[in-house]
Amino acid sequence: MTLGDPAAGAAGRTTTAVGRFARLGFADARTAELELAHPHLTDLVDDDRLVGTLSASADPDAALAGLVRLVEAASDRDRAALLTALSDPDLPVLDRLVSVLGASPALGDHLARHPEHWEVLASGSDAAPTPEAARRELLIAVGADANLPEPVAVLSGTAGYEALRQTYRRRLLTIAARDLTGLAGFEPTAAALADLAGAALEAALAIARSELPEGAEPCRLAVVAMGKCGGLELNYVSDVDVLFVAEPLLGGDETAALATATRLATGLMRACSAPTAEGELWPVDAGLRPEGRQGALVRTLASYTAYYDRWASTWEFQALLKARPVAGDPALGAAFVDAVLPSTWSAADRPHFVEDVQAMRRRVVENVPAKEADRQLKLGRGGLRDVEFAVQLLQLVHGRSDVFVRSTSTLVALEQLSTRGYVGRDDAAELDRAYRFLRTMEHRLQLYRLRRTHVVPDDETELRRLARSMGFIERPIEELSSEWRRHRREVRRLHEKLFYRPLLNAVARLDADEARLTPAAALERLEALGYADPQAALRHIEALTSGVSRRAAIQRTLLPVMLAWFAEHPDPDAGLLGFRQVSDALGTTPWYLRLLRDDSAVAERMARILASSRYATDLLLRAPEAVRLLGDDGELRPRQAAALITEMLAAGGRQEDPTAAIVAVRAVRRRELFRVAAADLVGAISVDEVCDALSDIAAATLHGGLAASVRAVERQRGSPIPTRLLVVGMGRLGGHELGYGSDADLLFVHQPFHGADERDAHDAAHAVVGELRRLLALPAPDPPMVIDVDLRPEGRHGPLVRTLASYAAYYARWSLVWEAQALLRADPVVGDPELAAAFRELIDPIRWPADGLSDTEVREIRRIKARVESERLPRGADATLHTKLGRGGLSDVEWTVQLFQLRHGARLAGLRTTRTLESLEACVSADLVAEADAEVLAEAWRTATRVRNATMLVRGRAADTLPTDVRELAGVARVVGYAPGRTGDLVEDYRRTTRRARGVVERVFYA
Repeated sequence: MTLGDPAAGAAGRTTTAVGRFARLGFADARTAELELAHPHLTDLVDDDRLVGTLSASADPDAALAGLVRLVEAASDRDRAALLTALSDPDLPVLDRLVSVLGASPALGDHLARHPEHWEVLASGSDAAPTPEAARRELLIAVGADANLPEPVAVLSGTAGYEALRQTYRRRLLTIAARDLTGLAGFEPTAAALADLAGAALEAALAIARSELPEGAEPCRLAVVAMGKCGGLELNYVSDVDVLFVAEPLLGGDETAALATATRLATGLMRACSAPTAEGELWPVDAGLRPEGRQGALVRTLASYTAYYDRWASTWEFQALLKARPVAGDPALGAAFVDAVLPSTWSAADRPHFVEDVQAMRRRVVENVPAKEADRQLKLGRGGLRDVEFAVQLLQLVHGRSDVFVRSTSTLVALEQLSTRGYVGRDDAAELDRAYRFLRTMEHRLQLYRLRRTHVVPDDETELRRLARSMGFIERPIEELSSEWRRHRREVRRLHEKLFYRPLLNAVARLDADEARLTPAAALERLEALGYADPQAALRHIEALTSGVSRRAAIQRTLLPVMLAWFAEHPDPDAGLLGFRQVSDALGTTPWYLRLLRDDSAVAERMARILASSRYATDLLLRAPEAVRLLGDDGELRPRQAAALITEMLAAGGRQEDPTAAIVAVRAVRRRELFRVAAADLVGAISVDEVCDALSDIAAATLHGGLAASVRAVERQRGSPIPTRLLVVGMGRLGGHELGYGSDADLLFVHQPFHGADERDAHDAAHAVVGELRRLLALPAPDPPMVIDVDLRPEGRHGPLVRTLASYAAYYARWSLVWEAQALLRADPVVGDPELAAAFRELIDPIRWPADGLSDTEVREIRRIKARVESERLPRGADATLHTKLGRGGLSDVEWTVQLFQLRHGARLAGLRTTRTLESLEACVSADLVAEADAEVLAEAWRTATRVRNATMLVRGRAADTLPTDVRELAGVARVVGYAPGRTGDLVEDYRRTTRRARGVVERVFYA
């Protein structure tokens, strides 16, 4: 060992070694130093190799402690051989042993009890052991002749049980070592565990035979594995589900033979689960047998087939998917599987089959304890059962007529379903990756203590160990948690897509002759298309199509086609509901159904909008006549600002009452918001055009609202107001960058007419602004237009409206650098043109200072930005997915551009704009920013804006982060432009885009 120079001081040596071990991942570095100095370990030649191998294990401390226990427990001969093998770099012993000890202290305990078992790790062959070899080894261990069906000198009782357990765990060591060192992935590991379980059942059956009383009636007994053992996908620690099938020998007594078989089955179960000094193997669970735990433990083949033909529940056929003979009489086991196959593959013909399977899955989820729900690998949402239930349901539906999707293995069945076209390739690949990850995580979790558990720990030490066992080394807990969350989201999304669409679109399309649906056919069609509530959907269809009217006849023609269009988008149930509501509102209008019937593009666009966006649906329900806009691409183009202003002023001007006036203005706004949202959803306009259009709609609304407010105040006064008014857009409004959920940041300026009383002018201006805010805040079914005036001088404590001179005085004496930055996006949107020009003249020298910024001011801006990042991001928010304040998001890009504007705007005319991307282009032209960097920033800005807008469209509520709800996230992905099933790509692409932008910001803004 080379822990340090013996001549060096003890303290210095200890400090150096402790620091080294801590850096290498040891939690208790001092203990590690002492254990590595163990006399038996000093014979190891290469200290660096040993320490490096330990540091790469799941738990270096546990691995080292287990190694010390092993060398202490070994005999002198075994210890010498072990240390020689560990020191030989050409042998795999060190890597395999340390990997096992670091991931499984339970197997370390076994090695401490049986140190000679380390030799199974010394094999130079990388070939996996065969199932036959495992079976032979376990049979020999309990004294059975592996070549004969009857025992020769079988160990019975505790001696047999302990021999079985010792040999089982000896074989388990090789499986774990291959698994942990990467020689075997999930599938071969799970298959090896299932084969080992089958071998153990055979050996346990041999023990049970040896314990039969003399004179017991001979019988044939087959052990049929179910569940994961039957599917060759067993866990390290799991109940082994079985069925016992028995028959008398030719001419034998059936009753007596069943009694013998029951003794054998009971003895087998006891041999596996009885407590001993070596612990237990695992419980053998026969609870899947007919009538459950109340039914007979053993049945004849005829009894099984009679039960499945007459009495079995849906879930029992689902369980039979994985039936596989594993022990006992192989011919009888095969006969059982052949006998139950016809019932299994006709189960989907049973009434309410799909609903029964879906209800069973829901019950499983509902019964998960609340405190475990977010940590359940197996039963919770996005867990293993979501994958398994979806695959099994698809197998049972399609396997009736397609024998090529009948595998007992989940992953093989998933591949078959994909190959045969029942599941999309991308969906199948995503489910495959997620299932392998979750099962591997389950394996590592159980391997630690060899205990049956599916609950991910919340203790950081245990999480760190689990993460390291999965290969996450640099930031183990964060990396594991992120990957787990991603896979859970994808599993849940795909589960809902597949499990609630048991017949995929390719299987469930209507022929022309089937266009007119009967209620029964409609229900079947809804189930096939994936409607979450087919019964509710059927009620909508019946309401739309009932009767003999022309309207009902057209609806009966339209709906079969539209049902499929709704189903192509994230929320078909909401789409059908919205369609019914719009139809109820417009059904008597002669042009509505004719338009849908004669122009399929309108109907298809309508289906897409209604099934994708709560925001657009709500707007359409308040302005159903806007359906007309969908018939013409030109109608979906946003209208010019001047036309909007003219229409809103005219609409409001026709009303005497200010409340009625704002209602009229809002009606125009509602229609125009739907126009923009619809164009956005069908991909007719770009994100830049969306922002421009929304900003123009807001400005026009302010025009109409201000005019109504002035009229109201003048009526109250009985005379014209004695001042000119100006509404200045700030933030996104001033930058023409509004999103669907953006507030309207405003400043209010007034200038008394010559000779007017200043106090009277101020009161009048304040009254107008107050009335405007009141009118815009009135409750309405439209998306609200929130007015934010916090950017005014002195913030919330300052006057709501000021004169131009007051603004000048404030900015001259008190303005801070952040206020100059805020003014970069100040743009008058409503009011007196001369006052607007004067206001611009006032603020231009402030926002584009002649001398640029001092170093102190630059540092202040960077300090404020850093503070915003650390303090304003909501607690618990994922900084990589927050579109506004997250890394590489809107704030990062905008602050970077604004810093250049403040520093160089006075000398570069191109920077004197309120628009972020125009200013960024000017930075490139002036060689302030490299073109490649500007492209990265622009892409991130547009991506964050699109995602933010899409979130509002899908949810109908504003949010700055990507949704956590799987269905909503899928909706956002579709709106942004991702194909079905590619939701994970949205998150990955967003993170990649903003991560690149953050890199530019780090270099350019914080340089």
